[in-house]
Amino acid sequence: MRWGILATGGIAAAFAADLVDLPDAEIVAVASRSQESAQAFAERFGVTRAYGDWESLAADADIDVVYVATPHAAHRAAAGLCLAAGRNVLCEKAFTLNAGEAEELVALAKEHDRFLMEAMWMYCNPLVRRLKALVADGAIGEVRTVQADFGLAGPFPPAHRLRDPALGGGALLDLGVYPVSFAQLLLGEPDEVAARAVLSEEGVDLQTGALLSWESGALASVHCSIVGGTATAASVTGSRGRIDIPSGFFHPDRFVLHRDGREPEVFTADPADGPRTSLRHEAEEVMRALRAGEKESPLVPLAGSLAVMRTLDAIRERIGVRYPGEAAVVAV
Repeated sequence: MRWGILATGGIAAAFAADLVDLPDAEIVAVASRSQESAQAFAERFGVTRAYGDWESLAADADIDVVYVATPHAAHRAAAGLCLAAGRNVLCEKAFTLNAGEAEELVALAKEHDRFLMEAMWMYCNPLVRRLKALVADGAIGEVRTVQADFGLAGPFPPAHRLRDPALGGGALLDLGVYPVSFAQLLLGEPDEVAARAVLSEEGVDLQTGALLSWESGALASVHCSIVGGTATAASVTGSRGRIDIPSGFFHPDRFVLHRDGREPEVFTADPADGPRTSLRHEAEEVMRALRAGEKESPLVPLAGSLAVMRTLDAIRERIGVRYPGEAAVVAV
């Protein structure tokens, strides 16, 4: 499967390193807004074609699928350019800046009959899939609460992308997308959203806490921060037990299942699945889906990505974060 990579930052390099190790994947082209950056990336990973503009990559018919690794604010433009040119697309998370842009990408994918998937690698992680299956099979009964956090200690200077409103900065879209996506993986889209945040001078969220609620009575407490390093832990409590992920919930190496009246059970990652930071599973899912002729992945369905974007929009509406060029954030 022939891959193109659009953008040359840290996440693009991490993804390329994992692709290089997959025997059924090949990186055939890379693009950046800078020819120099594209060329350096190409030399690093043995890529034959380096483009100094996005349009050339989108027009390259030798590419089976493009991985879009730009900051959030450019996802709509970059992924949309590729879809309109007939390329299949794997787009980094958060999917876009807002739900409106995400809906436009989904419409473009359908119009051009192309595959589209958000790069929510957590959903493709084998251990997370095992956890989801246990919950779905009733291992802990009916889900009552979900708790998840993701925070980095920083400090990040004002010029950093995480502090830049023009790049979709702040804790929520970069980090908060994980706890929100984790909660919605298990419970679906919430019926109500409440949130509070501490904002920077630039107007992005330094840390945000949100309470999501469902008509079933389930609640999710999610937190994200770029001013404090958290445990990145998660817990799912049900009517008959609990599952704890002690650290790194979005790429766990283990979790513990507590069933009422039974000894705790520890589930660990299979060493054959590679390091916990590996992005190979989402790449493998994209290639599986493309070979099967699917236009979206059942592991990361587009309806789920749209639902997460609506929740992120609702949180931003409540905490008062709006990015340049947005007409408004619609409350959910």
